[in-house]
Amino acid sequence: MNSVVLIGRLTRDPELRYTAGTQMAVATFTVAIDRPVRAGGEKQTDFPRVTVFGKQAENCEKFLAKGRLVGVQGRLQTGSYTNKDGATVYTTDVVADRVEFLEWGDRPQGSSMQTGRVDEAPAGFSAIDEDIPF
Repeated sequence: MNSVVLIGRLTRDPELRYTAGTQMAVATFTVAIDRPVRAGGEKQTDFPRVTVFGKQAENCEKFLAKGRLVGVQGRLQTGSYTNKDGATVYTTDVVADRVEFLEWGDRPQGSSMQTGRVDEAPAGFSAIDEDIPF
């Protein structure tokens, strides 16, 4: 089974490019994920690179920014290439099937999650009435 689930913050804005031929969108970004700290241990962070394809890649480039919290579900993919010095470089990437935007807009970090309120709806969505009977 090759399944990965990550939650972390973007280290920089996503980079979008298009493939030759099919013109499919490909976005890449890196996520900072803190490891649990054991008593007396030092904080450690992992920085996996994430690759997203298609319309979801375009949405990542449009709505994600450095520092935003994101959830990623996908698979690991390894590869290699020869750099300009002739050395073989091995890579490990997360190929995302699903990307969840856990923070929106310019709101302070975690404000809607902590209060349970959403101050404004993202573009394309309408606000709901908060007096729901359940």
